[in-house]
Amino acid sequence: MNTAIYAGTFDPVTNGHLDILKRALNVFPHITVATAETISKHCTFSLDERLSLLRLVTQDIGGVDVRAFEGLLVDFARELGAKVIIRGLRQTTDFDYEFQIATMNARLDTNIQTVFFLSSLEYLHLSSSLVKEIATLGGDISQLVPPQVEDAIIQKVK
Repeated sequence: MNTAIYAGTFDPVTNGHLDILKRALNVFPHITVATAETISKHCTFSLDERLSLLRLVTQDIGGVDVRAFEGLLVDFARELGAKVIIRGLRQTTDFDYEFQIATMNARLDTNIQTVFFLSSLEYLHLSSSLVKEIATLGGDISQLVPPQVEDAIIQKVK
């Protein structure tokens, strides 16, 4: 099976993430959405909460499974037999960071390719951090995240 991995922190998953996922499914028949504990970021949602939210918002999307992983993403890709890592790009600052990660992953395993999907115009400025900040300040995030995620964020920021 031509499996791809869409990995991220997803803290929390946004409509922008889901847009990338749905568009990537037009290219790859099966996508594993993967998240892990992160060393470099302080997450608002625990790994279990992020997995739960991801499973909830992708349950009706065919060809998707959600998994946690530990260690290097390329090791997880090899474990799954995946040859592609999907990443989303919003702005040039994303490109700089993602290019660095993609080239290091290619150095670690030349058989695994990174494929970039550009964010749809309506989601160019959307980030999980921005969503959490807007919610914390009492703003409306209903157009930025699925309803289940909105409820979870509101509960977290109270």
